[in-house]
Amino acid sequence: MTSRRGRAVIGSIAGNALEWYDFMVFSYLVPVISAVFFGGAGQRAVLFTTLLFGLGFVTRPLGGVVLGLFADRHGPGSAMVLGMSVMAVSMLLIACAPGWHSAGLAGAGIVVVARLLQGFSAGAEFATSTSFLIEEAPPGRRGFYGSWQMVGQAAAQILGGGVGFLLAAALSPERLVAWGWRLPFAFGLVILPAILVLRRSGRETAPRPARDTLRGSTARFLRDLGRQKGRALSVAGLVGGTSATLYILYGYNITFATHTLHLPIRMVFFITMAAAIVMVPFILLAGGLGDRFGGRRVLLASLVGLLVAIVPLSAFLVAGPSVARLLIVQGGLAVFSGLFLGSYSTVVAEVFEPGSRTTVLATVHNMTVMLVGGTSQPIVTWLLAATGSAMASGLYVAMAVLGATLGAGWLAAERRPARRMALARAEPVPMHV
Repeated sequence: MTSRRGRAVIGSIAGNALEWYDFMVFSYLVPVISAVFFGGAGQRAVLFTTLLFGLGFVTRPLGGVVLGLFADRHGPGSAMVLGMSVMAVSMLLIACAPGWHSAGLAGAGIVVVARLLQGFSAGAEFATSTSFLIEEAPPGRRGFYGSWQMVGQAAAQILGGGVGFLLAAALSPERLVAWGWRLPFAFGLVILPAILVLRRSGRETAPRPARDTLRGSTARFLRDLGRQKGRALSVAGLVGGTSATLYILYGYNITFATHTLHLPIRMVFFITMAAAIVMVPFILLAGGLGDRFGGRRVLLASLVGLLVAIVPLSAFLVAGPSVARLLIVQGGLAVFSGLFLGSYSTVVAEVFEPGSRTTVLATVHNMTVMLVGGTSQPIVTWLLAATGSAMASGLYVAMAVLGATLGAGWLAAERRPARRMALARAEPVPMHV
């Protein structure tokens, strides 16, 4: 790989990490943000804040279509730069938004606008960054290269958990609510220019579609989506289960551990960071195994393992909540999560046909994440309040993992004709026409 392509790949991973850091840090700070914008930290304030988090998913399908078409026309590198620019505006709005005591609901209104922009900016991030990484992969290494997409997301968890731990350790709860919560968003703005430079260096490395293939790209996208509706449904099952699982296990875990289990927030942040560190080598291992044995097989096997483990681990934690038990549970879940995430990106990217693949993947991915992942935190918050049982969270995740396992099973049972023909010719399946 040339140094230029190396910078481009690093920029893709770093930008993806920052994109997800922006999303995840809001989720991590729900216990604090609920006090800032809704004047309290009770269950109702937490529910309203998780709904604010969910708003970020409403505009993801629109962002996926707009930025996906932009990527199909100009290459995923340019689309990633555009998405990051929109993200910067959203981070600035949140960092500067006034709280409940100074502006009432006006502050929450500003956060609503920021969350909608965040969702738009992240709409094509998964599809464009995954496409870009796979395009840069040498023959026989697509699974490993694609797994770095999820390494970027794990890096976001490490960064978010680390920043949260430092803030909780250095500041009193009063100072954290007064102004400390703004620092993670300001930090993202500080490091964004360096990542933007890296991403700009890779804008021209991705193959560009010929001009004559761009005519009627929207109509072609609709035809392709209709023709591949069976695969789209399988991917939707996988994506829905995966998104709900991740946004509860690694997004809602701070709120659950502090509000429901009453564990110290500083240690919960630390465990979140530690679990993400554990996850990284297993993501890369699964990517390499996917190249050797097939990504769909690795994905299905790891999801079955997670399905078997999730309820016993949840029951173990709820039976005697402690920092030590949380560390054991999060560490165990990180192993299974890393194994299925390592194959996830490449599998869903290779399902769809070339040409409008980025747009089709972004649309299916974001519609599903909006409907399932975006509603997962408010639903679990409501379930915990309605049932009074801390096991409600674990049982919800078990159902989500079951959905993902069924989707992975359907994909494992089907070999795409275009992929089969490409393998017969020993040629890579192109990500763009």
